[in-house]
Amino acid sequence: MDIPGVLVCDPHGEPLREGRHALDLIGDAWGAGATWVAVPAERLHDDFFTLSSGVAGEFVQKFANYRLGLAVVGDISRHTATGSALRAWVAEADRGKQLWFVRDLDELAARLPVSQG
Repeated sequence: MDIPGVLVCDPHGEPLREGRHALDLIGDAWGAGATWVAVPAERLHDDFFTLSSGVAGEFVQKFANYRLGLAVVGDISRHTATGSALRAWVAEADRGKQLWFVRDLDELAARLPVSQG
């Protein structure tokens, strides 16, 4: 699915875990003129979903610094089932404008402002 203004990350490849991975995605998004990056949940290393690891915080902060939105696309229930802190963080993020957790690209497209999606 092609969504205007959204760079959709390839679901295949090395797990995304480090700040350099976030910067690579940000560079790709800028090159494509995108304002959002959609990352398949399966591409994110499990550490992303362990809040105490700091991986998610580093990723999200880099996207915020560059004023790009980050959408985690797919089923993350195996991660949210293990802890209330992650569930609360996901719920809070979904109320914001910077980081969303969505089931699929259709849900992402529906959430984007009309002028973008």
